[in-house]
Amino acid sequence: MATKQDYYKTLGIERAAKPDEIKKAYRKLAMQFHPDRNAGDPEAERKFKEINEANDVLSDEQKRAAYDRFGHAAFENGGPGAGGGEGFGAGFSDIFEEMFGDFMGARGGGRGRAARGNDLRYNMQITLVEAFKGAKSNIRVPSSIACAACNGVGSKNGAAPETCATCHGHGKVRAQQGFFTIERTCPSCQGHGKVIKDACPKCAGAGRTRQEKTLSVTIPPGVEEGTRIRLAGEGEAGLHGAPAGDLYIFVSIAQHNVFHRDGANIYCKVPLPFTTAALGGQIEVPAVDGSRARITIPAGTQSGHQFRLRGKGMSILRSKERGDMFVQAAIETPVNLTKKQKELLQEFNEAGGAKNNPESEGFFAKVKDLWEDLKD
Repeated sequence: MATKQDYYKTLGIERAAKPDEIKKAYRKLAMQFHPDRNAGDPEAERKFKEINEANDVLSDEQKRAAYDRFGHAAFENGGPGAGGGEGFGAGFSDIFEEMFGDFMGARGGGRGRAARGNDLRYNMQITLVEAFKGAKSNIRVPSSIACAACNGVGSKNGAAPETCATCHGHGKVRAQQGFFTIERTCPSCQGHGKVIKDACPKCAGAGRTRQEKTLSVTIPPGVEEGTRIRLAGEGEAGLHGAPAGDLYIFVSIAQHNVFHRDGANIYCKVPLPFTTAALGGQIEVPAVDGSRARITIPAGTQSGHQFRLRGKGMSILRSKERGDMFVQAAIETPVNLTKKQKELLQEFNEAGGAKNNPESEGFFAKVKDLWEDLKD
């Protein structure tokens, strides 16, 4: 009888190789010597069986420990590591699942693992003042909750589910097809490993019922448009007592009729009578915190000029600081003038000069030069 080659040498690895190194070496060799790639080659078939045998031992922690201590004798004549192995089929099904599991949806369906509940989304609109001060609000969310009649188990009177007789609690069944061992989700228990014999009449065995629930939500000061707030475990209840999903609240901020927000800063456009802009004066403007701010308008203020009020802007999330407020002057042209007002303005215009309107005088002087250049 030929002496078996050392399993480590068969896979081409060191004795101190880590599990991922063993797996990588096996995968490479299995693909190289697979019979489908070496049709009619008995040497490749022999080599393929050897590397599967080596992998079956070295990839199992207990078998590897026995092999390291006793060698091949550990698996001969009832040795301490003998028996129980699923051999080539099990080994190759592992690599098959690794290569194609994600594509076929094979992974993640472990034994007895019930489906986690779905996450929920709730769109919540608040005012700019609520975003500044923070707020508490009650929201009503249509959802699935754990069935009260069976405590979420799904069986009548809350009785414990029984082990599935088809898969014996594994959640999967195996079928041998040539060189391949295919694992599929158990059709009897849908991968849960357990079945309910007598379903709860209230939830029909699902372990959850539809119900609208009320939640209290705290909005922190300084929250911004598009902020996402996660409430763990407040999503839909899972099937058969599985964990609930999460609730995600997406915050939007309604447009304000006076203020415009940009990050932590607040912008406010204030109309100014042209007399106040020309002669100067004082005005009061509202702030987002409900207070009033007094602004001194210097004589000759032009439309679009901004006044900066430090610390009068929005709250900053998780900070005691605040942004700034910018007040933009919008000079208002008078309308609905009386005859007397028109006469006064005409008199003012005739008495004025370039020094009263330097920007307009300068602009039209440039335009005049442009026209002269175009004539040449």
